[in-house]
Amino acid sequence: MDPDELDELLGLKPKFDIPPAARRSLERVGVLANAEGGLPTQSLANQPASIVRAALVGTRGPLVSRWGHILLRRALASRLASPKDMSPVEFAALRAGLLNRIGEYGAARSLVQEVDTSNWNKGLTTAALNAYIGTADIVGACPAVRLQGGIREDAEWRMLQAICDAFAGQGVRANSNLNRALSRQIAPDIDVLLAQRYAGAAGRGRRAVNLEWDGVEGMTPWRFALATAVGADIPENLLANAGAYYERVSATAPMLALPQRAAGAKRAAREGILSSAAMVDLYSQIYSADGIEGAEAATASLLREAYVGEGPSARLAAMKSIWGETATGNYSGMVLTAYAAARMPASSEYEGDAPLLIASMLTAGLDRNAMRWGQVVAEGSEGWALLALAQPTGANPVSSSAVDNFFDDDDSAQQRKSKFLLAGLAGLGRLEQGAAGDLSGQLSVNLTRQTKWSRLIEQAAAVENKALVAYLAAVGMQGDGWDKMTARHLYHIVSALNRVGLSAEARMIAAEAVVRG
Repeated sequence: MDPDELDELLGLKPKFDIPPAARRSLERVGVLANAEGGLPTQSLANQPASIVRAALVGTRGPLVSRWGHILLRRALASRLASPKDMSPVEFAALRAGLLNRIGEYGAARSLVQEVDTSNWNKGLTTAALNAYIGTADIVGACPAVRLQGGIREDAEWRMLQAICDAFAGQGVRANSNLNRALSRQIAPDIDVLLAQRYAGAAGRGRRAVNLEWDGVEGMTPWRFALATAVGADIPENLLANAGAYYERVSATAPMLALPQRAAGAKRAAREGILSSAAMVDLYSQIYSADGIEGAEAATASLLREAYVGEGPSARLAAMKSIWGETATGNYSGMVLTAYAAARMPASSEYEGDAPLLIASMLTAGLDRNAMRWGQVVAEGSEGWALLALAQPTGANPVSSSAVDNFFDDDDSAQQRKSKFLLAGLAGLGRLEQGAAGDLSGQLSVNLTRQTKWSRLIEQAAAVENKALVAYLAAVGMQGDGWDKMTARHLYHIVSALNRVGLSAEARMIAAEAVVRG
């Protein structure tokens, strides 16, 4: 028997890896305190556990809205007390699991690290391992792996145990266990070989491990994480069309080459994982690095031109080159140029490009910069519609005649932009009295029809519960495109967010819907 098994059998294995004085309370778990932008600590303390659990489990993947994603990440990372009749550990596990599902592996890792590993249950351990693998931080999982011992028996867990043994100074034991795993074929050879190379980095006698990719049929998170961590080259045929997961983790992996990060950053920016500032930082590194060529280098040069080009026309031309012919389809390009767009003078000379410039600014929440174009855009145009939704204050209601003009010029599929504009204005309370019903009739939509979900989010808004509204809004924004969103869902989401004081997020989500509709 190995020492860990013997200690566990004899009752000598410690149950805690942190001294009593250093152990942290589970009263509030999270990364963002209220003073740092997090949601109120007691938001969910008196809420039924069943509703919170259903909202967190029921959100199964990415959201259609970039701003919805940003709000959900903030709500999940906030330092919160657990709901009534739900253990703090389960609450942390549910939040970390959802952060993983929307591609926020770094935030999930930070969240699980707020809970002492001695308190982890199986659900939190699973969520934590997914986060560590998603960030290629394999050794980060070792405190839990070594403390929890035989909580799992799968091949991945056994390989992790061997890796952690190696980094704990037990190189001979780790090597023996991995050799045994390879001979018994507990996992595909490439998985064990990658584990051997990773574990070998911890020992003094670093034996060579040849990675044989021939015959490997597909990519997995485990393979990608270990190959990334040890700097191994992955064959291009395995990465081609590997899936959205690998684009998301590549975007935030600092050990990858800049062009590979940039390829993933497009999705990450579009979905809300990366901010506009983070995108500018990435392409600035690409511009300053030697030896990078191709599309990413060209985009970096265009981005520089968008900031320092000779005159506004040259800067605008560079931005339009980044956006491409279908700017709203290249939403990541609009995220990249947000701050450059804010530097453009609000002039009638550029009225035709105003909708795209405004849309680009709003990807970074630059609503006050966008409002400078209010005197330029024509009433009823798309630029006007975006400003009507994004303006910080809605003192004057929007006239139904202006909305009618927008409807007449809308050529989007099934007049989706018009429906989203109506839903956004109605949700923000910016339509003339009685106009919402008349305009709904024109588009044959029913914004007020109730479902179980809409009643729940309205009840949460009625008691001004920001966290629960954010979780329920995420349930209604699931999907891989805005064609999956309905005007009725958008109306209830925008209305609820606006009522609980999250009006900035409500305005940005409504404007984004019109841009991407």
